[in-house]
Amino acid sequence: MCAVKTDISDDRIRVAYLSGDFHEHPVAILTVELFELHDRCRFEVHAISLGPKKQSSFRSRLEKSFDHWHNVQTMEDQEVANLIQDIGIDIVVDLSGHTDNARSFILAQRPAPIQVNYLGFTATLGADFIDYILVDRFVAPPGHDGFYTEKLVRLPNCYMVHDGKRKVAGEIPSRTDCGLPEEGFVFCCFNRSYKITPMIFDVWMRLLKETPGSVLWLSDNGSWSRDNLRREATQRDVLEERLIFAPRLPEMSDHLARHRQADLFLDTPLFNAHTTAIDALWAGLPVLTCSGRSFSSRVAGSLLQAVGLPELITTDLDDYEALTLKLTREPRLLEAYTERLARNRSTAPLFDCQRFTDGLEAAYTRMYQRWRDGKSAKAFSVDDN
Repeated sequence: MCAVKTDISDDRIRVAYLSGDFHEHPVAILTVELFELHDRCRFEVHAISLGPKKQSSFRSRLEKSFDHWHNVQTMEDQEVANLIQDIGIDIVVDLSGHTDNARSFILAQRPAPIQVNYLGFTATLGADFIDYILVDRFVAPPGHDGFYTEKLVRLPNCYMVHDGKRKVAGEIPSRTDCGLPEEGFVFCCFNRSYKITPMIFDVWMRLLKETPGSVLWLSDNGSWSRDNLRREATQRDVLEERLIFAPRLPEMSDHLARHRQADLFLDTPLFNAHTTAIDALWAGLPVLTCSGRSFSSRVAGSLLQAVGLPELITTDLDDYEALTLKLTREPRLLEAYTERLARNRSTAPLFDCQRFTDGLEAAYTRMYQRWRDGKSAKAFSVDDN
């Protein structure tokens, strides 16, 4: 344990995370262990909380993971910018982007010398006041830099972080408990329903027809969503009973546990599973994806690369459909992928938060050194060491 300086004159890099989602939200759920693991000998870590205070055991853990917590929901944008500047923040990381509770005008005031787009919005912010975006080599391969206003910082392995302390409930619910049939193949997709396009739904309905006794297990996003999807299934000559809807559960550990009653998670191609994919993989459920050209359509592929299952990445819907059918007809092959996922759970980069934190801190250090040397932001990659 090093002796950490506490005065404002110490030479640690001051990093502030800006978010309106510091509660039971996917962004906070994924990042909490990262905040805990930051090296306090080299970094002073601040939370700039834009959202309401929602007290819970998770919120308490989140607050304790930072050196300093700033509740700024009631402050004006200029006041928040002044606070960031007065604290002397070196790097401010925007975890919201153009999502709910985002307040872009704060960073438009340039309160910190280095400003970074990360995690909450999987695309460029299109803003000249954001210097960098954190990506990896899969979500943003060579040649994609021109599609971003930010400079790309490619992290090793995967851009997405994961909290390795998340619990999967020890008691796995039965198929009956989940509303699933006792027999038959269970296709699963817990993505939000707005990600389901007619194109992918056509593929899913053909898969149901080609796989006798199978069902499609979807997230329950409300009556309007259930009614629309059932109607669309009927129009494609699939009985609506073959669509099973999973209600929201109060405990995340129980939600993770029920994944183990599914056989295969089917991803949506234009807007991939992000947190839902990492949930499935953490619970031990293989994910099959179709990667496109945009950041948001390549996230699941990045996760699969980092967990050691690149064979489950396809690049067009014909291959996606063909591989899915192969897995339904060759159970031993699917079982092999499931077993590999179980083995890799404790060793794969995807679930190694310390390894991720080391790479991220290397990126922050390089950004900071460039600024201290009077150099402008520049794209770079971080090696995995």
